[in-house]
Amino acid sequence: MKSKKSAENGIIAIKGVCAVEFDPPRVREDVDVLIEGSIITSVGRNAAGKYDDCELIDGRGRIVFPGIVCSHHHIYSALSRGILAPIGPTKDFVSILKNLWWRLDRAIDRDALHFSTLSASLDAIRCGTTAIIDHHASPAFIEESLDVVKEGMEFVGVRGATCYEVTDRGGREGMHAGIEENRRFALKTEKERGAGVHLVEAHIGGHAPCTLPEEAYERMGGVIRETGKGLHLHVAEDKYDVSQSHIVYGEDIVRRLDRHGLLDEKTILVHGVHLTEEEVDLLNERDGFLVHNSRSNMNNNVGYNRLLPRLRHLALGTDGIGADMLAELQTAYFKHKDEGGPWWPGDFLAALQAGNRILERCFGARFGRIESGYMADLAVAQYSPPTPLSAENLAGHFVFGLSSGIIQTVIVDGRIVLRDGEFDDRIDQEAIAAGSREQAALLWKRMEGIAP
Repeated sequence: MKSKKSAENGIIAIKGVCAVEFDPPRVREDVDVLIEGSIITSVGRNAAGKYDDCELIDGRGRIVFPGIVCSHHHIYSALSRGILAPIGPTKDFVSILKNLWWRLDRAIDRDALHFSTLSASLDAIRCGTTAIIDHHASPAFIEESLDVVKEGMEFVGVRGATCYEVTDRGGREGMHAGIEENRRFALKTEKERGAGVHLVEAHIGGHAPCTLPEEAYERMGGVIRETGKGLHLHVAEDKYDVSQSHIVYGEDIVRRLDRHGLLDEKTILVHGVHLTEEEVDLLNERDGFLVHNSRSNMNNNVGYNRLLPRLRHLALGTDGIGADMLAELQTAYFKHKDEGGPWWPGDFLAALQAGNRILERCFGARFGRIESGYMADLAVAQYSPPTPLSAENLAGHFVFGLSSGIIQTVIVDGRIVLRDGEFDDRIDQEAIAAGSREQAALLWKRMEGIAP
């Protein structure tokens, strides 16, 4: 139980735990992790010894690791699980977009988005995913949609960032509205910096190059320069995106982005299945990120990115297939080996860690290590390994032995949001699940009236 004093001073001590870190890998047995406010202040043997009145977490027989980041998610898709709306033929990637996802996003309203966010955030925390980099779309509900996402994430206690997926699919007016929503929200997050809890940051989002004309790029570039935020964009997920860029603009996708000044150290490009070596080199030169979404790529049959080992900053995401990043890590590894790739578990554990570098560039703070001065975003799991656990084989344990079912306690920004598998009393999981089911049924019904 939390003492009165600990409730006031915000001190948490994880006692006698095995602390593990991803990249570079490190394993430290029987250490204490001391948290004061939102920051880790001390790590080591008996580091919490001088605090006899703080909130204690028993770490014996458990491991603690830095909070995991889902580096590309679509929170709005949470209510698509088991969808029963008539979809129609999905013989290729473009038909999947037209018959399913572009109908679903047009059917989203405020209530559907609210419950999507709550459900997606709860799922993330249960999996030890402490941060979500979201990519949002709701063409019938654009203005203030990002506020709904932010409020839901903050209510549950998950960290991350969101943006609006600008597109010309709904015409020029809708495209401009999406750009303005990104701008408005980005400026709002800047005002909130330093004013209490700041869990949700902003990117400047776009759907994909094939639905973004030159005017969109010009205006989005202006917003990026005005706000200092980074671009978050799908690129070359399918061959169609590449062909369209060549036919309409006469240049490669990444070269076109660079021409408009859209590539920098905060840029997040997603998928990149069909990028060229030259485009990858240009992204590396600009110090940007590419997010690999193995399960989504397999599900949509868009191909495999054989240039993963060439990337300077490779992160992992789910593209809306939940937020179980341990499952994503394992799938990414096994698919890579199935394709004859040269990487080993440690390379993919490093890609999982890269999400924390995205957070560092968003928030201007330190993430991803269990050290003094780093943000207290942590997951505590019950894991008694059947073989020795060391820095040299840590990645093998994550790829071949762990699952999200071992997660017990999750801390975000120095606050315990899940303890021994239970959320705090503010969160009525049954009510959220019931509301989500109700909104999902209404969402699917609205989709029936939307033509591809």
